Amino acid sequence: MSIEPFKMRLRAITLDCPDPQALAAFYEQATGLEPHPASDADFAGLNGEAGLFIGFQRVADHRAPRRPDPTAPQQIHLDFAVEDLDEAEARLIELGASKPAHQPDEDRWRVLTDPAGHPFCLVGE
Repeated sequence: MSIEPFKMRLRAITLDCPDPQALAAFYEQATGLEPHPASDADFAGLNGEAGLFIGFQRVADHRAPRRPDPTAPQQIHLDFAVEDLDEAEARLIELGASKPAHQPDEDRWRVLTDPAGHPFCLVGE
């Protein structure tokens, strides 16, 4: 007996952080997504393609993940397709990203962390 899958689509991704406005500004500059008009000091958002929303919510005593340390796991990460890994990496570091020492396969993708410590990957197209 086959069960019909429940139909849903990804609508939003929300990241905990200490400063929603600052993290939204980082991702706005990195992606070109538009700020959500209802953003405020405790919650900021960016409007993406096809209705996808990226949110940033203030969390007191935010503890950044420390990939690959399992005592503070990554919890979630985003992947961004880019044409040139070196160029994208340099630009994002200029915007405030950091590059952890642990890089599993630098020729195929780069692991960076945003200003609040969330890991994300750049993947070559």
